[in-house]
Amino acid sequence: MNELLNHADTALFLFINRTLSNPVSNVVMPFITDLNHHRIVLVAVVALVLWMLIRGGRAARLAAICLIVTIVLSDQISSAVIKSMVARMRPCHVLPDVHLLVGCGGGLSFPSSHAVNTTAAALVLAYFFPRGRWWFAGFAVIVGLSRIVVGVHYPADVLGGAAIGLIIASFVLWVSARLERWWMDRQRPAIPGTQ
Repeated sequence: MNELLNHADTALFLFINRTLSNPVSNVVMPFITDLNHHRIVLVAVVALVLWMLIRGGRAARLAAICLIVTIVLSDQISSAVIKSMVARMRPCHVLPDVHLLVGCGGGLSFPSSHAVNTTAAALVLAYFFPRGRWWFAGFAVIVGLSRIVVGVHYPADVLGGAAIGLIIASFVLWVSARLERWWMDRQRPAIPGTQ
């Protein structure tokens, strides 16, 4: 069964990576997949999070805190824990003639940390800003797809990463809601005769 799933995963990878390759995706997808390496993007994200923390309302501040906690947790769990446990090699290290559009990198394949982090962030943002949920989800899907198109991850790495990201973000949001409820209960004045 495991061999059958691996064969299907490899076949789907090759279809997306080689067969669907075109001049537009060859330019757009490397840019999207490396957004976290562009200094202007990093500065913009940091500035936005700082603005949310300092000038945003209560929901924006809570969203920023949850986002920071979620990204730290998701990145560490995927990169430092799960990847070393699974130890799956990237397709660009084991398959011949991969249509490689970026450096293959020395890291392991499962899960895609890009997929884990962007999906986790998308869920947190969608929770606090539901009007933008389709934009957040669409961005996470495109980033995940980019990892296959550029040749560094299998589809299962991306789908598994998205599932892990959803679990981590859901946990952070659950803990956040519990802490907020606890804090609100503490702030509520005691009713005389109930103690």
